This record gives sequence, structure tokens and C-alpha cells, in this order.
Amino acid sequence: MANRLPIIAVIAAVILFLLYSSVFVVNARQQALVLRFGEIVDVKSQPGIYFKAPFAFFDADSVQLIENRVLRFDLDNIRVQVSGGKFYEVDAFIAYRISDPRVFRSAVSGQIELAEARLRTRLDAALRRVYGLRDFEAALSEERAVMMREVRDQLRPDATSLGLQIEDVRIRRTDLTAEVSQQTYDRMKAERLAEAERLRARGNEAAQRIRARADREVVEIVAEARRESEILRGEGEAQRSATFANAYQRDPAFFDFYRSMNAYGTALD
Repeated sequence: MANRLPIIAVIAAVILFLLYSSVFVVNARQQALVLRFGEIVDVKSQPGIYFKAPFAFFDADSVQLIENRVLRFDLDNIRVQVSGGKFYEVDAFIAYRISDPRVFRSAVSGQIELAEARLRTRLDAALRRVYGLRDFEAALSEERAVMMREVRDQLRPDATSLGLQIEDVRIRRTDLTAEVSQQTYDRMKAERLAEAERLRARGNEAAQRIRARADREVVEIVAEARRESEILRGEGEAQRSATFANAYQRDPAFFDFYRSMNAYGTALD
């Protein structure tokens, strides 16, 4: 019995190894391709425990696990030209999932990096086409949602050929390029300077009108004051003469004495 224990242990180990090599697990975020001599013999899309031919029997069976969730990759600093020759820099992203594992395996050997590299090239081209049909302001307006649908529709045939399904395409950022930003800044600066110059000219013109009106009013006020002064002086002289005449009529002797005193005072001065 003791001599049989090593044999039993070896047999048990072989059995465990065969069981281990024939079982694989697919979780909720995965799907699996069962390959035999490099060819797909089965696809498992539901989570669970599955069996395949043991490694020891065929020496060629393998399982390739593939993502079964929505994936995303970003594309930054895409330079796109709009109608009229101006440029934007665009950041975008694609949300996608692997919808056909067989095609995905055939097209890119099941490699996500290779699939995303191809999608990147096609997204770049689609963005250039869609932006090229719009004017400079369209990408910053509500029309951007329409543009994204057009990009998504253009990408879908290419994605299908890779075994992918496009869930969404979005623009994260749309900015002017450095050259266009500088040109726009220079143009806005020139417009503001021109507007400031126009306002300054209008202000100077208004100031001149106000000064001219003030000068004219000063002349008119001074002339009116002089006229009133002359009138008052004349009225005063007339009243003085009337007073003297009345005084002379009442007391000619005193009036002659008063005039003599005034004459003496004037002579002494």
C-alpha cells in the first residue's frame, strides 16, 4: 500500500492538471474565444464556467479573453480645417464595444491597441471631413451635436469591419489654433483700438461744441450785463438829475450853496 501512494499522487496530479487545463471562467466583463490550432471553434459571451479540450489531449487548445464592456479611447490635438481655411484644435473620444469577437480576432488578432490605432486614423479623417464642410462658428454652436452624429455615422462601417460597435463620439474641446488665436486677438485688439479712437474723436468733438457754446453764452451774459448796467446807470443819472431839479425848485439858495461846496471839494481834491 505504501508503495502505491506515489503512484496515486501522480495520477491525482495528472487528473487535477487535466481538469485545470480544461476549465476556464468568463466573468461579466468578458467574452471568450476558444481556439484550436489558431482557429476559432467557439465563442462564449455569457459569464460562467466553461470546459474545453484538455491541453494534454490536443496540445493546441487555448482561450482568448476579450473585453465585453463599453471601452473608450481619446484623441487629442487634432488639427482640423473649416470652410474658409481657418483651423481648430479638437479633442475627441470614442465609446465602443467589441460586438463581433470573430471579426475582431480576424481583423486585428484580438488586440485592442491595434483596433484603437485604426479607429484613431479613421476618426481623424472623419473629423476633418465633417469640419471641412462647416464655417468657423459652427463647431461652437448647437450644430456640433449634428456634426458628432455625422462623424459617428461615418465611423460605423469602418468599426463594423473591425468587429466593433460605436456607442458614441464626443468632442471634449474645440479651440482655436495658436496662429488663429493670435490673429483673432490682433483683430479684436485693432477693432477695440479703432472703437476707442472713434469714441475719443466724438468726445473731442463734443467737448469743442460745449466749449464753443460756453464761450458764446459767456459773451451773451457779459453783453447783457453791460446793457443792464448802462440802463441802470442811465436810470441813476436821470433820477439824480430829477432829484437835483426838485431840490433846486424847493430851495434855490440851499442848492446853490450845495453846488458851491461840491465845487470846492472837487477843487481841493
